Amino acid sequence: MNGDLFEQLLIPSAEPRIWMLQVFVVVLVTVSLNFILMRLIDMTERLVSRTETLWDDALLEAARLPVRLTIWVIGLSVAINIMQEVAPAAVFDALPEIRRLSLIVILALFLTRLIRNAEQVLVDGSKVDKPMDQTTAKAVGKLLRLSVVITAGLLLLQNMGYSISGVLAFGGIGGIAIGFAAKDLLANFFGGMMVYLDKPFRVGDWVRSPDRDIEGTVEDIGWRLTRIRTFDKRPLYIPNAMFSSIVVENPSRMHNRRIFETLGVRYQDGPKLQAICDEVMGMLQTHEEIESDHTLMVNFNSYGASSLEFFIYAFTRTTNWVKFHQVKQDVLLKVMAIVESHGAEFAFPTRTLHLQPATPAEMPTSAAASAGAAAGADTRENHQ
Repeated sequence: MNGDLFEQLLIPSAEPRIWMLQVFVVVLVTVSLNFILMRLIDMTERLVSRTETLWDDALLEAARLPVRLTIWVIGLSVAINIMQEVAPAAVFDALPEIRRLSLIVILALFLTRLIRNAEQVLVDGSKVDKPMDQTTAKAVGKLLRLSVVITAGLLLLQNMGYSISGVLAFGGIGGIAIGFAAKDLLANFFGGMMVYLDKPFRVGDWVRSPDRDIEGTVEDIGWRLTRIRTFDKRPLYIPNAMFSSIVVENPSRMHNRRIFETLGVRYQDGPKLQAICDEVMGMLQTHEEIESDHTLMVNFNSYGASSLEFFIYAFTRTTNWVKFHQVKQDVLLKVMAIVESHGAEFAFPTRTLHLQPATPAEMPTSAAASAGAAAGADTRENHQ
């Protein structure tokens, strides 16, 4: 009895009870198979996570969604075939073509996901010994994904009955018109390519341009725009074509940071200046955060309006902005202690006014007359 029922389920039937049951069984099998395969992928993923090979992880993660879609395409195709046997319709005639197009799209989806996962693996320093530069990996990934999309698009057009040669010929003729109409877009595209190839900066670098008011951290390098986050946290979007005509400075690639300060002591501390400079130089030469192999100078520089000026010229080992200021603060505080230890003081703008006592001949006439009147009054008083 059970065998007869199974044979009836396999034979197309116009009876609603039979074909509806057949469609239900197909959908149930599709859902069950989908669930079983996902569990198998999860188990396999846990097993391969213990291995040193990273590409199997990327492959499994890329295949997760395409496998589910493939099962549904096959299951729905079987269900539609059953319905077509019962109630033929013109819309069901397109099923083979739709199935082929769906499989092409699923394959393109799998390849793009695999490329994206491989890109993430290549830039992750915890997964590979020599991680690839993030900017280069993103550029190569975008090119590969674009190639997959274009190839899938051409295959779709061919399966839909269009001639690929005609499409390519139209693209060659239309490309000229498009090139004139979208010259700015193409300029940005090739500007992005030059950034990827020349690598004047990469994602995460601090860049600035003395030609334009541009300064911040690079967040993304696209084919048309580069996004820079300024230090006040505003996003700055720059067309890539601009980088071919402006000067770009990349402070992130500096080897050291420079300390260049001019200080001044009082003129009365002139005899102590040589000893101060020598001791400051010795302090810098033994400072653990100062690069002693680079130029290091502490010299008397000039006679200022209110001070004898000497300068400090040194390079720190660190390039980190925060740590650099900590090192600079430590150096300046030690210089202050050295100056004070020699009994000297830092100078500040002062002005000395010299006053001389006035002689009787230099006194004003009114003052002399007042003095004479006072003398006459004394004389009269004496006569009386």
